[in-house]
Amino acid sequence: MSYDNHTPDSRLRSLIDRFGYPHLLTATLTLVAATILLGVAAKATGSGLACEANWPRCDGGPFNLLPANLPSFYEWFHRFVAMFAGFAIVGSALAAWRLPDVDRRVTALVVLGMVLTPVQVALGRETVKQYTMDILSLHFWTAVTIFTLFLVATVSVWAPRLSKPHVLGSLALGIAAVPAHVVLSPAVDAGIATYSPTMQLTQYAVTLTLLGAAIVAAMVGRRRFSGRAVTALLAGPPLVVVVLFFGRRAVNPALEAPYLVAVVALLSTFAVAMVWSRREVPSDENSTALSP
Repeated sequence: MSYDNHTPDSRLRSLIDRFGYPHLLTATLTLVAATILLGVAAKATGSGLACEANWPRCDGGPFNLLPANLPSFYEWFHRFVAMFAGFAIVGSALAAWRLPDVDRRVTALVVLGMVLTPVQVALGRETVKQYTMDILSLHFWTAVTIFTLFLVATVSVWAPRLSKPHVLGSLALGIAAVPAHVVLSPAVDAGIATYSPTMQLTQYAVTLTLLGAAIVAAMVGRRRFSGRAVTALLAGPPLVVVVLFFGRRAVNPALEAPYLVAVVALLSTFAVAMVWSRREVPSDENSTALSP
């Protein structure tokens, strides 16, 4: 499937022709990830209720549009980047809808992400107006859902160019990221007292890396392999979600054990997938070898 040689019939098509739809999706995914991490930073630093609980305005400058202090800046900058992420999400969905050579499954993913975006915006407003743990949690998981939709869509459009080395590289990254996730969690130290904003931000960055590595390995492996390695690769993404779920609650000592069990299961799955994937001969190479 080609995403490069389109006949331009609008400014949108001309822009996509120049940079390519896969690049547009990659940029959108990057903005969504940045929005999530900035939201974590705002929460971790206690800046979520800065801007004097105004939304979408802040607490300084003309019409209270700008931040008045450093905590307000964290919250304001999170909203600022989120605005551009929203524009990119809408642009990606419209481009997928208009371009005939974008796979309809990719279109469905990004359109669903666009549909969830106003829901996420509304939840963001409620985190300022009400700031309850239920709303904060729903706001976070909706963001992760949007990120996952665009992650799968992005990997889908790049998948024809990815091969076995990308699977192995993703698994190696995942194996390295799992212990980093544990070291950064409150489960290995004194709990919430030492769970600093920097640790929280870094741990969530590692989490997104884990999710990305698992999905790349699973999607590309399923495309390139046909043996038992596929089973282990497909088990990776759900286990990352389990690690994320319990990792967010590992500040509670009672939930440290499920978190550590999930971590061990994920690390073991990555290791097994690595061994089996190294032994696996890609299906396209098998086809070439069997050709007369």
